[in-house]
Amino acid sequence: MRGITLKFHGVKFLSGIPARNYYISTPIFYVNAFKTIDIHHDLENTPHIGHLYSAVIADSINRFKFLTGVENSIFSTGTDEHGLKVEIAAKKGLANNVNLKSSFQQHRQANKDKLSTTSKPTLEYCTKVSSEFHALFKKCNVNFSDFIRTTDPRHLSTVNKLWKRLQKNGHIYEGFYSGWYCVSDEAFLKQSQLKELKGDEGKTVMVSAESGHPAEWTEEKNYMFRMSSFKDDLLYWLKDSKKYIYTSKLHTMIEEVSLGDLSISRPIERIHWGIPVPGDPSQCIYVWVDALANYLTVAKVFDDDSEGNELNLKNWPPDIQVIGKDILKFHGIYWPSLLIAAGLEPPKSLFVHSHWTVDGEKMSKSRGNVVDPFDRADAYTPDGLRYFLLREGVAHSDGNYSDKKIVNILNSELADTFGNLLNRCTGKSLNPNQEFPSLKQSDIDKLYKSNDQTQSETCEKLLESLTALPDKVRIYYSSQEFHRVADAVMEVLRITNKFFEAQRPWDTAKRLKMLYKEKDRNDALIDTTQAELNAILSLSMESLRICGIILQPMIPVLSSTLLDRLGVSITKRMWTDASEFSWLGAGKNGNPLDSKGNVPLFMRIIKVFELKALDQVVG
Repeated sequence: MRGITLKFHGVKFLSGIPARNYYISTPIFYVNAFKTIDIHHDLENTPHIGHLYSAVIADSINRFKFLTGVENSIFSTGTDEHGLKVEIAAKKGLANNVNLKSSFQQHRQANKDKLSTTSKPTLEYCTKVSSEFHALFKKCNVNFSDFIRTTDPRHLSTVNKLWKRLQKNGHIYEGFYSGWYCVSDEAFLKQSQLKELKGDEGKTVMVSAESGHPAEWTEEKNYMFRMSSFKDDLLYWLKDSKKYIYTSKLHTMIEEVSLGDLSISRPIERIHWGIPVPGDPSQCIYVWVDALANYLTVAKVFDDDSEGNELNLKNWPPDIQVIGKDILKFHGIYWPSLLIAAGLEPPKSLFVHSHWTVDGEKMSKSRGNVVDPFDRADAYTPDGLRYFLLREGVAHSDGNYSDKKIVNILNSELADTFGNLLNRCTGKSLNPNQEFPSLKQSDIDKLYKSNDQTQSETCEKLLESLTALPDKVRIYYSSQEFHRVADAVMEVLRITNKFFEAQRPWDTAKRLKMLYKEKDRNDALIDTTQAELNAILSLSMESLRICGIILQPMIPVLSSTLLDRLGVSITKRMWTDASEFSWLGAGKNGNPLDSKGNVPLFMRIIKVFELKALDQVVG
């Protein structure tokens, strides 16, 4: 048995071996998140910015880990492709405005004949939708190592082995479930989780109090999971509140739910599109058990043994799992309960992020305000869209998407504050030799001791803020506070711009030209003036270099473009390199700039044109 056995509040489970891989995941995205109505036509606007937000958070965390020395990591994302909603959509060719309740009833009636001929078009439908997620993440430089689909054969094997292991451990029994089931949420609901609403015809309908989706009374024989046995273990898992976002909410949720036993299968006559229960083809495994097991599939936990007895813990447990707040119950209660029951260690941490509104309103298909990330990535560049989502999104409250806001932020911060500084430092009028000049402490001292008070003060402030930046933002990255990373970096860049303005290098460059034109050239004065100009340019470029290294997890392409332009070696872009300030010690030798990168870092967005075009897309 690989790994070490640990005691976990009365339960023995297996923890990963010490030298394991770092493991981060996004949720797998449900392929019912669609807009088109015909699976035989090209899919349009399938994922929305909320899906992309989850992915870029995880990608940025993973990139940061790489910069800080994590060499081997697993970063998984993918699509959740089973369930009643998917089968209905594929059968009817629907991708929007589905009346789930009536469709559910029609589906149940149609399944009386036990037809299973829908599997092929359903899989084709899933493949089309899944490919949209895959394409979006690739477009936006989400550098995942594994894109898992729950229709993959490898996943079917994992789910079967997990079921058998839970059954062998005595945590599954046959039972009878009667209660409310919400098809949209793929969730069984207690009375306390419901509320009554008046339907279109004046009839009273029951809906989920949390999501507002309709629920239907269900009575069926199925398999039950003894989740009620793990309440104390769940609370023990959550004891270290620093590791978990929404810990207090999870504690409350566990109390409110009372942690009863969980129905983990559905009769096959109610749902065909799923994984059959091992040894009982009359039942289909509950879609959330199926979906959550994807993390085990990616980690290859059961790959070493056909019965799931011998576990491979090289990649287990996950270090951090990024999820949206709407699926907290499934990942914060169901998932750790299943793992503890299977004798496996739960995830080390969950990062639970909030959702997005659009211009202050809830994003929904019915409002027609679902933001298409493909269009926005084309309009603002993939890195521009990434930057905005990470810049504006916070874990504790919903972010607000606005095209006007994104244009203002990208123009102000990426084009002007960041990009324009690079252009000024590398322009041939100030930098005719096209170099990143050498820099020594003596050069800094001369700038610092300038007779001009403003020049001296801006230099001092730049040095203080720049030297403090790497350690400060490392803390922010470690706590997934990307907005604070952006704030801190932009503040340093604004200080650098003020320094550049105060030093007036264009005046120094003019003096230098005049000195070269004099008949009786004063070489010593020329050298002194050139050194002054070089020091201004080099310190400004040093600020750009450090900021470029720090921003790599958030805007990898723009950062790479900047570092290429500055001639920074690919081997000198790790986190430790951001703290190796070039003026210290023996100083920095000069290096040529990369002429191939002589293009604007980020083009300003023409507001009227771009917003008008986007309004046409959205409208």
